[in-house]
Amino acid sequence: MPKRTQKCKAKSVAPRRRKRTSGKKRGVKRSRSAPFSRAIGELGVFAFTAFIVLAAVFAYFARDLPDTSALWKEGETRRVTLLAADGAPIMRQGVAQGAPVKLANLPDYVPDAVLAVEDRNFYHHFGANPLSILRALIVNANEGAVRQGGSTITQQLAKNVFLTGEQTIKRKIQELMLAFWLERKFTKQEILTLYLNRVYFGAGAYGVDAASYRYFGKSARRLQLGEAAVLAGLLKAPSRYAPTNNPDDAGRRGRLVIEQMVEAGFISRQQAADVIADPVLLARPRFEAAPFFIDHVLRELHGLAGEIDADLIVHTTFDPGVQEAAESGLVAGFAMAGPDVDKVEAAAVLMDGEGAVRALVGGRDYAKSQFNRSVQAQRQPGSAFKPIVFLAGLVAGQTPDTVIVDAPVSVGSWSPGNYKDEYFGEVTLREALTRSLNSAAIRLQEQTGRQRVHAVARDMGWQGALSTGPALALGVDAISPLGLAGVYAPFANGGFRIEPHVIDRIETADGDVVYQRTGLLLAEAAPPAAIAGVNEMMQSVVVWGTGRAAKIPGYVTAGKTGTTQANRDAWFAGHAGGLVAVVWIGKDDNSPMQGVTGGRAPAIIWREMMARALPPPVYTSPQQDNDPIASLLEPGG
Repeated sequence: MPKRTQKCKAKSVAPRRRKRTSGKKRGVKRSRSAPFSRAIGELGVFAFTAFIVLAAVFAYFARDLPDTSALWKEGETRRVTLLAADGAPIMRQGVAQGAPVKLANLPDYVPDAVLAVEDRNFYHHFGANPLSILRALIVNANEGAVRQGGSTITQQLAKNVFLTGEQTIKRKIQELMLAFWLERKFTKQEILTLYLNRVYFGAGAYGVDAASYRYFGKSARRLQLGEAAVLAGLLKAPSRYAPTNNPDDAGRRGRLVIEQMVEAGFISRQQAADVIADPVLLARPRFEAAPFFIDHVLRELHGLAGEIDADLIVHTTFDPGVQEAAESGLVAGFAMAGPDVDKVEAAAVLMDGEGAVRALVGGRDYAKSQFNRSVQAQRQPGSAFKPIVFLAGLVAGQTPDTVIVDAPVSVGSWSPGNYKDEYFGEVTLREALTRSLNSAAIRLQEQTGRQRVHAVARDMGWQGALSTGPALALGVDAISPLGLAGVYAPFANGGFRIEPHVIDRIETADGDVVYQRTGLLLAEAAPPAAIAGVNEMMQSVVVWGTGRAAKIPGYVTAGKTGTTQANRDAWFAGHAGGLVAVVWIGKDDNSPMQGVTGGRAPAIIWREMMARALPPPVYTSPQQDNDPIASLLEPGG
């Protein structure tokens, strides 16, 4: 019995264990589904939170995003176009933007060159390239500075059109946001078109058409493969790779673009070899030698046009042929003058008899120094002032044949001497000016009266200060080359005072006249007979006097040399064929020059400039080369 009872108990217990076991299995299933549900809920909360955070970030960075409505418009800055006297453009200040071009009107290799080097995956991304961004982040982290951008063409367009160039996280996020907007708003073709028409290519050129004209002198529609590669290479660093500034780096960068085009499958290896073997030629910029003239025009423009908020067209007095003559004549003259002038500066002004400045040279090398010596430098003219003293004498009743004593002279305690202390006794005024005799000039001034000399100088156009002492006759009062050219202009126009000027008319792009120059001949500067008398004397200066080196074959030339104390300044000023020219050489620190006088280097440079600027002569000048007195003279001041 007991055994049977135990057996029954055993049998009855087993099923209950199975039930408990099965119950445990069902309980396990319920415990696994609960965490899964919780994970889904947590993920939802995280996604919602992330959405809120991203929305807040988006709102934060989007609150000062720029207006995108002007995407297709050009810049709003005022443009100033300068025209030469013949109407040809010489400069545009402000944004230089070419005509908008469509991709369909460009050779395929123009956009291909840009894509190859800037964004090879342009047609396959959504505005940003995550791999490029990641690569840039790694490089920049390793370098500890921003070395690589990773920007797509769409991002570059967003930055160039809407944003500044600052390197901040905020600007980068805004760039991405705008890039996504551009990709959603426009097709890839439209984005690439916008990019090519708005991106900066250096040298003031925005857009591929402006760049093509700037560097190659033609429309972007006519670009060759090598030229397209050079332009595409500029985009990384326009100022550094601009072929006008750094042709070697521009060439290397262009060859890199060609190699990138081969790797991208845009051109074949043979095409690349052919292009590399064919050198790219830059168009020579028109009026490359006129930066000093342009600088002066822009300074004058500010005073004449003020702050007019309109695009302006400025008609200048600039003559490209005369400017080229001045530049080439300067080089030739210095080459002929010898080593004494290797380390000196120079300035020159060429104008017509009515004061219209045709050319300016403000220094020997604009790239090294932008100081415009022709306008800004105030230097003593020395003996180049003497024609004013002699003109005052003729206005007072003297003639070129009036005799005056050339001997040591003293005015109070001041006793100036002649060049090399040579004196010639009784001489005519003609000979006194021709030989540039200091003592005779001072005697004439003292006889005529300094106040009369002052008055004649003012009537001729001298605008600066004038000394009241006896040294007035020796040109101790400073003046610019432009100012001295203005003083000499009445000798070329028959005796009328003028105002040197570089601007004839200013008008808006719509044709409204802002400024018009009138009254070129302001007033009579001196009687015609007196002007003719001084011209006769200055012709003698060139025939057998201190200015013999300035003689221009076939032209009647009148002028005067000038040399200041210790040879700090050397001048030649004069006129021929209706053109007035002044040449100055010296050192910017006003230190002495060794053995340089107005009758040497300045006279030679003056001659070389004027001979190139004037038309070929149609008659033989009466001025002779074989004057017997000439061999006795040294080309002094």
